[in-house]
Amino acid sequence: MSLARLVTHPLKRLGAPLLGVTLALSMATAHAADSALVIRGSDGWLFPGWGSLTVVDNKAIDANTALINDARQALAARGVQLQVLLLPDKTLFYQDKLPADKALSPQVKQRYQTILGKLKQAGISTFDDAAVLSQLKSSGKEVFYRTDQHWTQPAADATAVATAEQIKRDVPNLKGNPGTGMALGSEFKERRYGDLAERFLTEEQRKATGRETFVVRRQDTTGGLLDAAPAPVHVTGHSMVQPYFGFPQKLSNALDRPVSVNWKPGNIGHWSMLLEYLESADFKKNPPQVLVWQMFEPSYAYGPQASGMWDNASIMSDSAWRQRLHGALGR
Repeated sequence: MSLARLVTHPLKRLGAPLLGVTLALSMATAHAADSALVIRGSDGWLFPGWGSLTVVDNKAIDANTALINDARQALAARGVQLQVLLLPDKTLFYQDKLPADKALSPQVKQRYQTILGKLKQAGISTFDDAAVLSQLKSSGKEVFYRTDQHWTQPAADATAVATAEQIKRDVPNLKGNPGTGMALGSEFKERRYGDLAERFLTEEQRKATGRETFVVRRQDTTGGLLDAAPAPVHVTGHSMVQPYFGFPQKLSNALDRPVSVNWKPGNIGHWSMLLEYLESADFKKNPPQVLVWQMFEPSYAYGPQASGMWDNASIMSDSAWRQRLHGALGR
């Protein structure tokens, strides 16, 4: 089975074909003509229009944390350490750029920490990426692109370093040979519209908003990853962790080990992406020591059955998701 975007290690085979493309949107791509799906803020800042700025579904957060804990326990029985990478919402960092009639409620401002606390209470390995990115922003660097839903390379890099530190704490004896991590290539710049501008604005609105510069790291071609080397760390998630933005390359470099990754646009959902990996031949042949499961704060409350949020093929009941999870892990 070819797993070009599903599972790939080493990372050399990923990245180059993605440069210069319009990146797929998380959530509701089929409704691109609906301008309500983008929030136009001040100074040309754009924000995804899906997800509430005022309401937090704590009951759903608790239910989904229980599902994640099931996965943690099932993976641990197979000798795999689960780490949840919870990425914070763009609006947390640019509240001053929201339009005057849009504001985060106190509950939504606290939502990331609420979820983080639930994960830690359940014994699920994670770390505070909002704090990592807040420190980066305080240093004068942008953490999200102005017209795009995705993070910048400095944000992806800082999160990758923090992820590597958490992995080293969880699994100090990581398999593989030092020197097999990815060497980082040089950077180049692309001037284009971000995905929110490209998909959800009219041509006139795009021109008024303007393009922005994306910084992308070239693939290093000097070696450093062995084609036959199994990856002790695997990352599964949506487009934030695709190689275009640099996260898996930087993680491999920081760990000095191969890292594999599977991702698809966010409307597929993190529930389906985990199953896709666990049911793959790659997992069965070379299960990792550490599985990094990337999630996004605004969609954390959406479970496997969240009709209207995930694509139809990804929707399933909680019980069906658990059944596939345990089936994939042989329990």
